[in-house]
This record gives sequence, C-alpha cells and structure tokens, in this order.
Amino acid sequence: MYIELIKSPQDLKKLSISDLKDLAQELRNIIIERVSINGGHLASNLGVVELTIALHYVFNSPVDKIIWDVGHQSYSHKLLTGRYERFSTLRKYKGISGFPKRDESEHDAFGTGHSSTSISATLGIIEARDKRGENFKVIAVIGDGAMTAGLAFEGLNNAGHLKKDLIVILNDNEMSISPNVGALSAYLNRILTGDLYQRFKRETKSFLEAIPKLGGPAAKIAQKTEEMLKGLFLPGIIFEELGFNYIGPIDGHNIEVLIATLKRIKTSSSPTLIHVITKKGKGYAFSEKNPSAFHGIGPFKLETGSPISGGGLTYSEVFGNILTELAAKDDRIVAITAAMKEGTGLEQFAERYPDRFYDVGIAEPHAVTFAAGLATQGLKPVVAIYSTFLQRAYDEIVHDICLQNLHVVFAIDRAGIVGEDGPTHSGLFDLSYLRHIPNIVVMAPKDDTELRAMLELALKHNGPAAIRYPRGKISNELRVTSCELKDSELRTPNSELLEVGKAEILREGDDIALIAIGNTVFPALSAAERLEKKGVSTMVINARFIKPLDRNLISSVASRVPRIITIEENALEGGFGSVLLEFLNEMEVHNVRVRRLGIPDKFIEQGQQSELRKKYGLDEEGIYQTAISMLRDRKIDIGKAVSEFL
Repeated sequence: MYIELIKSPQDLKKLSISDLKDLAQELRNIIIERVSINGGHLASNLGVVELTIALHYVFNSPVDKIIWDVGHQSYSHKLLTGRYERFSTLRKYKGISGFPKRDESEHDAFGTGHSSTSISATLGIIEARDKRGENFKVIAVIGDGAMTAGLAFEGLNNAGHLKKDLIVILNDNEMSISPNVGALSAYLNRILTGDLYQRFKRETKSFLEAIPKLGGPAAKIAQKTEEMLKGLFLPGIIFEELGFNYIGPIDGHNIEVLIATLKRIKTSSSPTLIHVITKKGKGYAFSEKNPSAFHGIGPFKLETGSPISGGGLTYSEVFGNILTELAAKDDRIVAITAAMKEGTGLEQFAERYPDRFYDVGIAEPHAVTFAAGLATQGLKPVVAIYSTFLQRAYDEIVHDICLQNLHVVFAIDRAGIVGEDGPTHSGLFDLSYLRHIPNIVVMAPKDDTELRAMLELALKHNGPAAIRYPRGKISNELRVTSCELKDSELRTPNSELLEVGKAEILREGDDIALIAIGNTVFPALSAAERLEKKGVSTMVINARFIKPLDRNLISSVASRVPRIITIEENALEGGFGSVLLEFLNEMEVHNVRVRRLGIPDKFIEQGQQSELRKKYGLDEEGIYQTAISMLRDRKIDIGKAVSEFL
C-alpha cells in the first residue's frame, strides 16, 4: 500500500501521477472502512480525496499552510500527514480528532469545526507572515455551503482590499458538470491561468483606464463592454469584483488538472480563487446516492450502508414530529434552520409544509434576525439550531429578539455533551449564554413527553423561549425502571400541567436534595434510589426551568434540607448551579451546603457520551459518590447503614 510509505507530505512527491490515482483509491477505502466502525463525516471526506492529494503534492506543508474550513473533510489530510497509524483512533477518547487541531499536528495550521472561518484566518496568517518577513503560502479550502455565511464574504472583502497572495479553493459539491461544460471549463482554465491571458488582462486594463480621459459615449461603451465580456467568460464575476482572480470551474477529481492548476497559481502575488467541482460521497455508492445521510453518521454496515444502532427515536426526531403535529393546528407556526434540516429532525415538517419551512444556509445570525422579522408580523417562528452553532448568533438573540421581547422559540439541539465530535461541537454553554439575557425563558425537558409539553408552552408563551435537549436516542432505560416511582408519575401529559418557572419534586427527602435539569434527572433518580438503600433520605427535583428559577420551591427546600447538589450538562461557570447559588446569596441563606456537578472551566475532549459523563461525574455513579462525599465531609451520623462511608 502506498499509504504505508507516506510518513509526511514530502513522501507524496516521490509518486507518479498514476501512483497518486491508486493512492486516492486507497485513501477512500481506508476512510470508508474506518468511518463504518467509528462513525464520522463520510460524504464530505470522500469528495476531497484528489484535491487533498494535489494540495500536498504541490505545496510544502507544514511550511505552507492549508486551512480546512469546517474541517470535517480533513481525513485524507490527516492520513497524508503522518497519522495513518493512529487513524483507527479517529474520534475516540484520547484518539485523533475528526477536525483539524493545532496541538495534534504541525500540519493542522488552524483549528476548525465551525463554518466559514478559513478566509479570515488565512488572511490573518498571511498578514502576520508579511510583517515577520517570512515566505510561505497559505491556502483556504472552503465548501460551497460555507460560502453562505456572512463571515466568508467579510474575509473575501478584506482580502480583496489588502491584495495579498491569498489562495482560496472553493469546493463546490452541489453542481454536476456535463462533459461539454467540463471541456469548456478546462479550456477556460488553461487560458485564465496562462501567461498570455494574464498579459492580455493587464494590457486591456491599462487601455480601458485610458479611455475615460476621452470622455463621452465612447468611455461608457467601453466600460459596459468590459463588464459584459467578464460576465460571459468568467463564471466567478462576483469574486473578480471582490478583487480575486477567478479560476475554474475545474474537475476536482482530475489529479492532473488539479496539480497543473495549483502549480500555475503557486507564484501568484494577488488574491486567487479556484472553483473546484467535486462529488460528495464519491467512491461509495450509498453515500453518492444520499450524501446528506452520510454527512455525519454513526457506525454502519459496509455492505448495505445501513446504520448499526439500537431502536428508538432521537430527541431531534421527536422534536420534528411534535412540531409537525402542532403546525397542523396553528398555521402561524413556521420552522427555520441553518443548513441542518436532517440534523434537527425537520424533514417531515419541510415535506408537509414547504411554504412554512426555511433553510437559510449556514447563516445562524441571519436565521435569528429573520425569525425576529417574522415574529413582528404575528407568526410563530421556531428556530432549530445546534447549541454550539447558536453561539454564532448571540448578538442577534440579545438585540433582535430579547430586547424587543419577540415571540420566537429556540429549539436548541445537541445541548450538553455531544461525544465524538469533540470540543468544537459540544453544547456546553447555552445555559450560561442565554440565562442572563432579560425576557427569555430557558427550559430543559427530562424526556420526550416533557419536550412536547415545553414546546406547547413555548408556542403559547408571549415572548422569547428556549428549549435545550441532548443528542442521542430516547430510550425507556432512561426512565429508570428500577426506580420506585411509577412511569406515569414521571410523565407530564401536556402543557396544562406545566407552568413557566415551576419545578417538580419527584422524591421527598430530608438528608440531601438532588436538583437536576434536563437529561440529568434520571441519573439523579437512580442515584437517589441507591442512597435510599443506604439509609439516606434523598429528595430529587426536576428543575425544568433555568430561567425563571422556581424561587419558592428552592427557598422551601433550602430551609429544610441541609445539603443540595445541582446537576447539569453545562459549564459550571454561569450555569444552573450558579443560578441557584446567586439566589441563595440574595436571600442570605447560610444554613445549606451546595455542591455543583457540571463541566469544569475547560473544553472537554472527544469520546463517547457515556465515558465523558462518567469522567465528569454526571452519571448515576458520579452523583452517588458526590452525595456520599458530602455526607462524609460533615461526619454526620445517618445511621448504621452508611457507617462504612463515614
């Protein structure tokens, strides 16, 4: 295998073009096999294999720097930069990341995981290079989807103004090229990158700049003619107007053409954009046929492409089903997402109500302000965005929604620990960045039934409301069948039993109170059952609301229970536990000890959700041990049953 000979990109340069084509097939096979076992981003990685090979063949990483936008298409890059032997650990705990990470390899020049950052970052690196008097190239590889974000165009605008030698590769995987168009594009590419065209372009520019001195109709005709010809022969006229030399479109799976093009532009001293056409999912029939299903996927069967997973619906699917059902009763409900129709469970809604569904592309700030506009006219927008991506719209939430107290519902998917995607995708900050904003209601359901009740409540509430729920399937195992509480006692039938800012007591107790939020409720119940068997009288509260806090209930609990543990899948700084401490301080309550369980002040690593919850004490065992520790600290005799712990 060629890949076994490649310890760094320098080894790649020893291969022939024919060898490179065989290597491309090797990389595809390795990626398909590994993702089928570990899960990950498949379709996007299969689409950029030849492009990645060509980039490393022409440029000199890590001296030259390649910035992968979003970064979910960097698997081939990792394989070609000395990480083949560790590739089996992809997305595993303590393994290599599914995204570029600066502390993982010197070839990962910039850490990515969110969209549309590459052009701005690349321009910054180039500017720093020039100030330091260094000499290397920097290339931004950005997908066509990432070009929908305003940040990408902010970078393009500034790059055109600074006139640096920025190279942008626009990876377009949505457009197919017929043979005729492909031949024409290759012909135009040879002309546009050749010396003859560049000289003609410079001379034409000088000639046209002289014409306005003549004045009159001749100057206007000449200028209109130039615009018409550029629009006819240059598909990327918008990039030309932003100050870039546009090249393409070219076939992104033709290694010879890619290498020849990159070699020609390598010495360019002005901004250049190369438009590359690729096929998402190329080389694996199932992903070619349905690339969105194989964008981010769990383990699957190679022979059929079908996922290897247990039964049950995900929170995303349940949310989508509920919203579709509620929309049938209220035609004011509309759904908005930012390039995540499948990820947020809105396929059914989009199919049933296409005129009430809006996918705005990777443009979260626009999605939120667009929702604000809809709300001013009496509609009920539901904005479904992952927790980690909603961060990108913070100002719009504050200024456009909450300041005006508009009725917009935020369905915050992937809240809490997300698992193998790692720190760029963790949803660990939404409770903190939302709860301090005036006017907004913030809540988290313990299960799918409470999700329904909260969505109904949010659609009735006259103001901003946010519901956060975790990644993953909803299993009956979460309901703790061993718990003494009956299942019916843990379920809220509808929003009529739900009141804004009201928590619920699931267990009474006198020794210690476990106050949990969202998906930490059931682990708290399991821990409480174990504590009860040890003779510890344990109260369990489902907080439901982060904002407003159930002040009456918390005040009552603090007056009669000496120990409280708060449990949340969120950063401890500014999270639910902080809310409770602030309230107790405000009320000058001093007779209760509080311990908070959550995520410490750090970005947590990748790994399975279960192992990360265990590491940070958010599973049943962690909650149980924390409670025992609190009891041990005070040396309080709680009976012979727990004397072994004292």
